[in-house]
Amino acid sequence: MSKNRWKKNIILSFLFILVCLSTITLNIILPNQLAFAIQESEWDKLLENQAVKEIVNRIEQTWEKAYENYFGANLSSFTVNAETIAKQLYLWQSQTEKNPAVVWVWPRKKQIQLILITPNQIPVIYTIPDGEQNAVLNTAKILAGEITDSRMRHTESYLKPAQKLYRWIVAPIESELEKQKVDTILFCLGPGLRSLALSALHDGEKFLIEKYSIAMIPAFNMIETEYNQRKNMQVLAMGASEFIDHQSLPAVPIELKQITQKLWQGEAFINQDFTIENLQQQRQKQKFGIIHLATHAEFRSGKPSNSYIQFWQKEKLELDDIRHLKWHQPKVELLVLSACKTAVGDRQAELGFAGLAVQAGVKSALASLWYVSDVGTLALMNEFYQNFQKILLKAEALRQTQIAMLEGKVSLKKGKLYGSNTRVKLPQELAEYKDENLSHPYYWAAFTIIGNPW
Repeated sequence: MSKNRWKKNIILSFLFILVCLSTITLNIILPNQLAFAIQESEWDKLLENQAVKEIVNRIEQTWEKAYENYFGANLSSFTVNAETIAKQLYLWQSQTEKNPAVVWVWPRKKQIQLILITPNQIPVIYTIPDGEQNAVLNTAKILAGEITDSRMRHTESYLKPAQKLYRWIVAPIESELEKQKVDTILFCLGPGLRSLALSALHDGEKFLIEKYSIAMIPAFNMIETEYNQRKNMQVLAMGASEFIDHQSLPAVPIELKQITQKLWQGEAFINQDFTIENLQQQRQKQKFGIIHLATHAEFRSGKPSNSYIQFWQKEKLELDDIRHLKWHQPKVELLVLSACKTAVGDRQAELGFAGLAVQAGVKSALASLWYVSDVGTLALMNEFYQNFQKILLKAEALRQTQIAMLEGKVSLKKGKLYGSNTRVKLPQELAEYKDENLSHPYYWAAFTIIGNPW
């Protein structure tokens, strides 16, 4: 009898341990799964009831939860609904003299859902029945591959996937965009699309960036909405040209010199002075509105600590530690990472990229989806800071930069970098670069404004 009771106790103990382990596992897995999507049946019910405002609210809550689960932090202390978003767009319209819109893009299993909100208007929802999820996500990967493949650098092989994606994501809402005279779009993208090179989408005649200023947001609820005109902002420009575990970036010294001595006011620190401690010390001495980091940064699969910004030697700033630098006290207006790489299509890596501004505590970020050539990055940054001096709006300054590049107004010729209004002699170590017009999307489409476009 006692022997049976002993066996029973062992079995019960084993079952208890099994239940505990299962619960722990589910607590790790389920939040991430549930955060990415409302159940299909619930989504269909909302559509049938034409509960568009509720759909916006649920998407915002769902995607915000995805980022919070990924970063393991509460990233927003307030909640905005569809009406509030429309009012905020109207406020921006009066402040910036631009006509903004927010577009949510949700790739579902058998269709794409698009939701559009314009200033003081109710949301409009669109169903794209031929936009099957797998096809859309695969096409996004193909686009990235065609743009970044060095063998295709002098071809237009990217046009077919770029036009497909435009037909799915932009064409259905374009008549309404034109009716509302929209010129700035904040894209809130669903899983699998958060590393999409939006500016390279193509309507058959023009790139999307030729028609609209573009920003990527994680969720409207998570971005800084305040608009402040820039006044005497200074830039803290830091970076490295030599690395232990990464390829060298020989154009970084001239990039930092151009920004801080020719194009902007600020301080520059390079190589051995490029440390996290020095960055913090400089921020304590002066309120820098822009932090420009010319270094390798990786957005990788897995937890946020797998992603990092490389400092001097082996020092890394991991993505989950970036908030400890308190760039929100005082608020940094713009964080620039000029040599990033993101695992395209990876749902965890893209959360890190699209959530960069929120996690860093900055108003906006400018970062790249893939490594652009060293001189190509120098060319874009040189042009961007020129435009940013004249144009008060970050997304529009980037737009003008990208247009100048695609139109061939930025080029490399005989050891010199030619911009719209500048000519920079390249140092001897960069003389190996051949003449290049830099008009291919590889050179400009990777760069994205994340967060507030103003």
